[in-house]
Amino acid sequence: MFRGAYPEDMVARYEREVGPLEAVQDGDLETIQAPIDFLGVNYYNPMRVEPSAGVAAARPGRRVGRPITGMGWEIEPAGLRRLLGRLRDEYTRLPIMITENGSAFEDGPVVDGAVEDPQRRAYLAGHLEALGQAIADGSDVRRYYVWSLLDNFEWEEGYDQRFGIVHVDFATQMRTPKASALFYRDYIDRARKD
Repeated sequence: MFRGAYPEDMVARYEREVGPLEAVQDGDLETIQAPIDFLGVNYYNPMRVEPSAGVAAARPGRRVGRPITGMGWEIEPAGLRRLLGRLRDEYTRLPIMITENGSAFEDGPVVDGAVEDPQRRAYLAGHLEALGQAIADGSDVRRYYVWSLLDNFEWEEGYDQRFGIVHVDFATQMRTPKASALFYRDYIDRARKD
């Protein structure tokens, strides 16, 4: 997208293992390389490339001993910092917006009008710290959006996984800010004062 070409080593490997890259038509790369105003980045967890039957494939595998989300995804805030640094150093100096960053956990129930979700709060705190480090390193990040505001329908898991910083009682539609929402509110308030 930023270079107007596929990496030569990957094209050679793909063609060696699968055959000619016939899907690319004349003019495709020029269209793909059209200027954009910003780059949106979704980051939840690291994706590692591992060989699988002779073909490299990205897998959400995790390192043993690392904490995981309710989806079984490894929690690695430093991965966000590394990703932003690599984008900055190897691809583009365009402004970046973190368009999705969040996690699903088995939250506790609503008790006295509150929902404790310490794992999500820690996830957000770690990723916001990594984001601050990336900005200090020179990454031009302009926006950060938590995924998701509300517990909602997740495409693969339905209503079983709760990503929201606001708890939704699906039967009554009652909404209760979780501890992570209050943490994020206070984080934003402090950031605006700095």
